[in-house]
Amino acid sequence: MTKNMRIALYGYGKMGKAIEQAAIARGHDVVLRVGTSNAGAAPTGADVAIEFSRPETALANMELCLEHGVPLVVGTTGWYDQLNVIHTLVREKQGSLLWASNFSIGVNLFFRVNRMLAGLMDRQPSYNVHIDEIHHVHKLDAPSGTAITLARDIDLKTARYSGFELQEQDADRHLALPPATAPVPIRSERIGEVPGKHAVSWTSGNDRIVISHEAFDRTGFAQGAVIAAEWLHGRKGAFTMDDVLDTSQ
Repeated sequence: MTKNMRIALYGYGKMGKAIEQAAIARGHDVVLRVGTSNAGAAPTGADVAIEFSRPETALANMELCLEHGVPLVVGTTGWYDQLNVIHTLVREKQGSLLWASNFSIGVNLFFRVNRMLAGLMDRQPSYNVHIDEIHHVHKLDAPSGTAITLARDIDLKTARYSGFELQEQDADRHLALPPATAPVPIRSERIGEVPGKHAVSWTSGNDRIVISHEAFDRTGFAQGAVIAAEWLHGRKGAFTMDDVLDTSQ
């Protein structure tokens, strides 16, 4: 494990506090906690920053950390249309940034299983796909970044799906075959305090194959974010959780 790091947290809600607990448990110090009252605070003295705020503040936080030369792990979603802009800034500043729609190790393994299954299903036109995701009522974006990543990977691995579309909860999505090229349908629900459930279903007229991931609490997400920060420390460039899984520390 990486030696003791000084961590700046951007976003100090439930997720930020869970990351703080995970960081302390792994022997690190949290030296800055940024919320609405001190928005824009510079990561002075931090070895690495972890960003779990809101889509409307994430870009400013990324720019701030890159300007100060502090490596940054980003878990906020809803800003990916600006990904090329951020990658350009990372190159210009010779900085370090690692982003992911989900930092759970289990979810990132789930992503890989999804890609493998999608590749197999590309040769099975009798099956069509849909994604179901459930989160707590406090989650602002729908569909979730995790569901979008699942859909993006299906898009990349198949010729008959392109993009995604948010469906109504009562949409009949199980048996109808898609046109030659169709968006991946996603159904999103916001219920109580559910940490996160995702399922990818491939359905034919005869049967259904389902792969799923269910989080029991925020601990897995928090630990994964800290592990990503440990991995990023000392590296330069733009990375994702695939790099963390593929590279030993």
